[in-house]
Amino acid sequence: MLVADTYLGHRNDDAVAEAVDTSDHATVVLSDTERRRSRVRTETTDNRDLGIVLARDLADGDVLEAEDGTLVIVELAAIEAMILDFADSDVSPTAALELGHAVGNRHWNLAVRGQEALFPVTDSKKRMEAAVADLLPADVPTRYEHVPPTTFDDSGVDHSHSDGDHTHGGHSHGGTGHSHNHDVRTIDGGDQ
Repeated sequence: MLVADTYLGHRNDDAVAEAVDTSDHATVVLSDTERRRSRVRTETTDNRDLGIVLARDLADGDVLEAEDGTLVIVELAAIEAMILDFADSDVSPTAALELGHAVGNRHWNLAVRGQEALFPVTDSKKRMEAAVADLLPADVPTRYEHVPPTTFDDSGVDHSHSDGDHTHGGHSHGGTGHSHNHDVRTIDGGDQ
């Protein structure tokens, strides 16, 4: 088995690009879950058994080096996202807040691209659509598209609660501390 345990950098870095161009390299396509694990056993695109042992999240274009000197280029498998397009909509602040509150309570990650809200499909499409149906203005179309999993990275809006009973947003929490992570990332039109 080929074991990649050294991070060299990104294939867009000049020195790394030169090393890739002058080597017999392998390519691996990782899922969003696999790219976040410190140990992964998978296969390269040419069916070689591959182990990845790194304590870091991987991004599309990262280059790793195996123990035998083989370079491994990381590609990320696209994930499906539900997209709400607000471009031609006159959404009221109240409707926007109600929708934001509803998806926040479901702990959906969110990326904003121009006037679109993107949510990774983590449940059935039917359930996700039902969750927003009553809150979504009629002039806001919904569609699906495949996006890089990194679309939802680097967002981390977190609110934590200490011990004790409390109420917020129409629901109560009691006793032990807990944390909510509501991830929001704003991306430009070219970062798809």
